[in-house]
Amino acid sequence: MLIRFSTLLTICAAFCSTVHAADTTEAPFSLNGHTWTSQEAFVRRGGRCGTRHVDAMEAAQIRAITSDWRSAPKNRAARAVPVDVWFHVIRTNAGGGDVSDDVIQDQIDVLNESFDGTTGGAPTPFAFHTAGVTRTNNSTWRSMSPGSTAEAQAKAALRVGGPETLNVYLASPGGGLLGWATFPWSYSRAPADDGVVVLDTSVPGGSAFPYDEGDTLTHEVGHWLGLLHTFQGGCSARNDGVSDTPPERTSTFGCPVNKDTCEGDGPDPIFNFMDYSDDACMDEFTPLQAKRTNILSYYFRE
Repeated sequence: MLIRFSTLLTICAAFCSTVHAADTTEAPFSLNGHTWTSQEAFVRRGGRCGTRHVDAMEAAQIRAITSDWRSAPKNRAARAVPVDVWFHVIRTNAGGGDVSDDVIQDQIDVLNESFDGTTGGAPTPFAFHTAGVTRTNNSTWRSMSPGSTAEAQAKAALRVGGPETLNVYLASPGGGLLGWATFPWSYSRAPADDGVVVLDTSVPGGSAFPYDEGDTLTHEVGHWLGLLHTFQGGCSARNDGVSDTPPERTSTFGCPVNKDTCEGDGPDPIFNFMDYSDDACMDEFTPLQAKRTNILSYYFRE
């Protein structure tokens, strides 16, 4: 099991944030064969996550569903919601870029520790287990990007199950992206697109430092279960549709523990899995994020 460092980072707040800012703001940042002028540039240009932002109308429709808590079964919060996970390892034509079964199990462990509250956040009811693993040699699919023909072909050939099944595609996305996901309410109109794509070196022990502890998948599965970025909507009171995540004007890079971009609303939620912080900094979902995923899963994935 990987050790989380957010508690240590909190203790050394002033020192750690100063050192990290000096290291990452000025220095070139490289990931998956691409180089940006800094880690901040990587984040600002969308490299951390390619999941689309929802528009105001879509957000309002989902908010109407999540606000009607009475429609959820009363006993739902007390029971586990099992999730079958299919991992599709997409390698080069020559077989490069494989991910072992042991590493896949480590990634499942990270998902469960993140969603059951082990890492320090609110527990959700979801329990993930590996239902199967496929391995495919296809360099074109391996370098897929969001909305590309390669993505459509790979998912059409490999996807398993219905809306309740999580399909994870481990690849080497084009443009230096770490990953992206579909939302649960998108399944009915585009079921073949459903799933999560992540950079294969972002798995636990991978080479995508500082995104190498498996939390890229945690972040993207958060989207798959209906969560938005904590910074969506900026300092708006509604921001991400969850009232217990403090609003923040901008996404986070690194782990700047004193970051506060919305005056009067408290520190930004840099430890939240739905921000863009380094993996070592991310360790929590809030109680209302857990409740939102619970309700949206009931509506759209069961």
